[in-house]
Amino acid sequence: MATGVMGEFELIKRYFARPEIAQIQGQYTSSILGIGDDCALFDIPPDMQLAQSLDTLVEGVHFPGECDPFALGYRALAVSLSDLAAMGAEPHSFTLGLTLPRVSELWLKEFSEGLAQLAQRFKIPLIGGDTTKGPLTLSLQVQGLVPKGQALLRSGARPGDLICITGTLGDAAGALPSVLSGETPETCGDESLKYLLHRYWYPSPRLFAGQWLRQAGATSALDISDGLLGDLGHILEASNVGAEIEPDLVPRSAALDRYHDQDTALTLALTGGDDYELCFTIPRQLAQTLPAKLSDGCRITCIGQINDESGIVRDPQGNLLSKKAYTHF
Repeated sequence: MATGVMGEFELIKRYFARPEIAQIQGQYTSSILGIGDDCALFDIPPDMQLAQSLDTLVEGVHFPGECDPFALGYRALAVSLSDLAAMGAEPHSFTLGLTLPRVSELWLKEFSEGLAQLAQRFKIPLIGGDTTKGPLTLSLQVQGLVPKGQALLRSGARPGDLICITGTLGDAAGALPSVLSGETPETCGDESLKYLLHRYWYPSPRLFAGQWLRQAGATSALDISDGLLGDLGHILEASNVGAEIEPDLVPRSAALDRYHDQDTALTLALTGGDDYELCFTIPRQLAQTLPAKLSDGCRITCIGQINDESGIVRDPQGNLLSKKAYTHF
């Protein structure tokens, strides 16, 4: 379908078939037939499984209108890659469905450059997609590879396992009011808020951490997109277990604690979404294998343990903690 003045094929060729995004060379990309045919083709090594995830982001629901297109492109791919991280998968390729209300060459240039920056960082090429006209909507499907039978699932947590978190929580939610008002890291003068805004727009998909955890013996994992308590509830439900966590151990950034009062910061860390850190469980006897930080600088913090009280989350004093999940906008 033609979209505005520029036709679909010209749009794809100019902004999304460029070598810096469509011809990225990764570990498993040598056999890919990508953009240019009706379908992409690729081989899967016989000892691997294909992991796929699809995310759809709608303007006004998942991101505010009139936002920075470079940051939007970066964030859209980061959100999708976080799903691969949660499974312990290695990035392979991605596709993009792009619905545009109108064609702006400047918008397309900046959006595709944001995509390309993160794609190059993790060596994941764009291999196909579609464009059409309508309300601004982004649909990204990512593919990853994981050794057969070794993917991290939500259903493997067992009583006695430790509950751990990568990075810090609450930062993105702590920036949300400013995100909605149109403030960006580039326009913000407050250093603490600038850090929180950067965490919202430029999340770090924990791909290295996920692969490391898969090899280290983690029993379950997921990425925290809708808040710690809500997402931890998915592990508890899938594994038919309960949890005890110490709220004060939940890792928070210095910027979050400076910008918000302590009660607000704690609530944001427990229930705020969009940080895309990993929550995982690991057998207690493997706890000594967990470093405080991984080689890429990613921090790991243990915040509690799994028990047999199915579906229930308590603090050490026995108080119930609500499994409230964050609602996007």
